[in-house]
This record gives sequence, C-alpha cells and structure tokens, in this order.
Amino acid sequence: MYTILETLFVIGCVAFASGEQQAVVKIVNNGTSKVDGVVYFKESTNGILVTGNITGLTPGSHGFHVHAIGDISGGCLTTGAHFNPKNVSHGGPNATVRHVGDLGNIEADETGLAVIKISDSIIALSGENSIIGRGIVIHEDPDDFGLTDASDSKTTGHAGARVGCGVIGTLSESSSANTVRSTILVAWILVVFACLVRTL
Repeated sequence: MYTILETLFVIGCVAFASGEQQAVVKIVNNGTSKVDGVVYFKESTNGILVTGNITGLTPGSHGFHVHAIGDISGGCLTTGAHFNPKNVSHGGPNATVRHVGDLGNIEADETGLAVIKISDSIIALSGENSIIGRGIVIHEDPDDFGLTDASDSKTTGHAGARVGCGVIGTLSESSSANTVRSTILVAWILVVFACLVRTL
C-alpha cells in the first residue's frame, strides 16, 4: 500500500512541477523599416507552436529564422548567422537537412500584416536546440529553402536584408497556469490522504 501511496505522491509532485515552457520576442525594426510586432513560442505535443503578429512588412513572403546570437546592440546584423549547431546546409522547415533556426517564411498581406502560426518539431525551449537567448530575424525577401542557384541559397536561403529582429526570452508563467498546477497538486494530495485513511 505504501508503494502505491508513494507513487501517487510522486505523480502529484511531477504534475505540479511540470508545465509548458513559453518564450517571447519583441520584434524591432532595423532602423529604416517600420517592422514591429511580438512573437510567442510555446511547447505543445507536436513541438513548439510559434504565434504572433508582425506589422510594417511589404506584402508577400519574408524569410523567418532563428539566429545564433541574441545581440541586437548593433542592429539586426549582430545576431550572427542562422542557429545551426549541427553545421549543416540551409533548408526549408520540412526538409530532412536544415538549420535548427530554419522556420521558413511568413506571409504579409496587402496591409503589411503577417499573422504567424507555425508548428516546428526541431526548435526547442531547452536542451541542445534551445532558442532561448538567441535572435529572431525577419528578412526582406522570401526564403528559397536552399533550392536555387543563388550563391547564398545554402546558407541564408537568399532571403535578403534583415528588416526586423529581436532576442528570444523566457515568458513568465501566467496566474492561470499557476492556479491549474496548484489545483492538480491539491487533488493528488487529497487522493493520497483518502488512500491513507482507508488503511487505518
């Protein structure tokens, strides 16, 4: 019986301790564009869900990448190259070979608004592929996914100038998330207590 109680208690503690990690980045312009917005990253069953709104873009497709360095002190150029810990060639988000930071394109409408909703199984919020503290960059042109003859196709996707960027940081847990986790813990404590009472 005590083994069962101990197991229930451990499960309750794990449920309390676990929680979906989240991150956020504020997008700023490169000093000449009007790009602005916020992008969120949230753990999900299918990987990382990327959502957000970007304004001030020219209509059409724009390369959207995680860059290796979380430094925008010198503008978007100081974010370095694509986040590529395995040192492989650039590719599309669904390619077998790609940089970790290769998130493809975002699409801006005729008003310059891009509504982002991407699910990616390669980037992460912890571990080797963690994007926390790294840069995010929006490019002037479409990402060609490394499929053209352009000289920089296999490194940058020939996506052109950097028109917006930011540094990815952790997002504090919401009060609602804390409430849910606290409720789970209390429920498991009650289960353990009920089992203990039955043994008396």
